[in-house]
Amino acid sequence: MNETPSVRFDKWLWAVRLYKTRAQAADACRHGQVTIEGQPVKASRDVKIGEMIQARTPEITRTVKVLQLLDRRIGAGLVKDYAEDHTPVAEYEKRREANSKPLFSRPKGTGRPTKKDRRAFDKFSDP
Repeated sequence: MNETPSVRFDKWLWAVRLYKTRAQAADACRHGQVTIEGQPVKASRDVKIGEMIQARTPEITRTVKVLQLLDRRIGAGLVKDYAEDHTPVAEYEKRREANSKPLFSRPKGTGRPTKKDRRAFDKFSDP
């Protein structure tokens, strides 16, 4: 009668805030962006304590170790009790570098932008 609780991978990834939604976590599993020891993981697979997970998010690749099972989303401050972060510092620096680059720059002393410059900037910045 002593059953161990089981938690789906997509649910655990969402609960420890690696992905914003459970659907995003399931999509990441489906597209091979979540791996254990280099092997892709299905969203329906059960999480086991002690596993090292690599999850590729749009910004960086996170590496975490499962400390405890969890099926409900928790506050960001409590995540450290359930997942241990082993992500290399270089991954976090990649994100900082991408955010620090300006989207558009003009050389100093060129004066105000012309209509042509403004249109080029609008074309560049609009989705």
